[in-house]
Amino acid sequence: MDGENKKVALALKVATLYYRDGFNQQEIASELNISRATVSRLLQYGRDQGLVTIKIHNPLAPLHQLQGDLMAKYPSLKQAIIVPGKSNPLEEVGIAGAHYIEKIVKNDDIIGLGWGKTVYQVALHITPKDVSGIKVVQMKGSMANTETRNYAFETVNTFASAFNTLPQYLPVPVIFDHAKTKELVANDTHIKYILKLGQQANIAVFTVGTVRDSALLFRLGYFTEREQKILQREAVGDIFSRFIDARGQIVNQDINERTIGIRLAALKKKKHSILVAANVAKVPAIHGALVAGYANTLVIDQESANDLLEFS
Repeated sequence: MDGENKKVALALKVATLYYRDGFNQQEIASELNISRATVSRLLQYGRDQGLVTIKIHNPLAPLHQLQGDLMAKYPSLKQAIIVPGKSNPLEEVGIAGAHYIEKIVKNDDIIGLGWGKTVYQVALHITPKDVSGIKVVQMKGSMANTETRNYAFETVNTFASAFNTLPQYLPVPVIFDHAKTKELVANDTHIKYILKLGQQANIAVFTVGTVRDSALLFRLGYFTEREQKILQREAVGDIFSRFIDARGQIVNQDINERTIGIRLAALKKKKHSILVAANVAKVPAIHGALVAGYANTLVIDQESANDLLEFS
């Protein structure tokens, strides 16, 4: 590779980290072992050479217009809730998601939960409501052998507390080394009961994950290096730790069979299948989820909503 091609390749890498993955210039410099000034020059070079194009979204455009455009693009959507997300998109999406759940929940509902920072933000902002007979269940396994918080326990616990009920945990790893081991665990009487409860849930609340190197599932050693490369090449993200492509289809059946939790097809049957997201890096996975019809309600920040509308 000649010098100019090397410069183009490096500029593309820098632009990807900066514009897509949200790294700041100092973080990029440290990641690539170059100076911050070089990062700045490469970003400018990328713009000058047309490697990067920047679109300005009008923040004053009515949110209801964006809402209508998203619902037209994704026929499975019955509701799209868009928050300005100017100060803290994660928290604002959490508040909006909590308010929506408070509005729809009724006696004897079963609320099934994914986990992660976004779903936990929803949990934190739920206001206790005078309803009875609510059940709250974890709909996928958790993480094992990690000091990194995934908020699985906290999310289920906080939801259950808000609705004055006992939390129903799924106390197993989300992904097993072997499909046979997972099947044995899934046939345990208690685990089978929790999984069945997740199937019966009429309200599902979840987010999506990315396939970036920093994704939690990749950092925990669940996959071989080869498996990770395949997922990063073929998948756009995950829903309930099941990896999908841009059409929402499972990309690796072997890994899927090692994963414990609700099957994605079951999400289509939920009365309320609520996807919450506040990160532009998740747009490809959100698109895949909506194209496949796994969510009928979307709670999202305005910047991500704009990107999602343009994503193809």
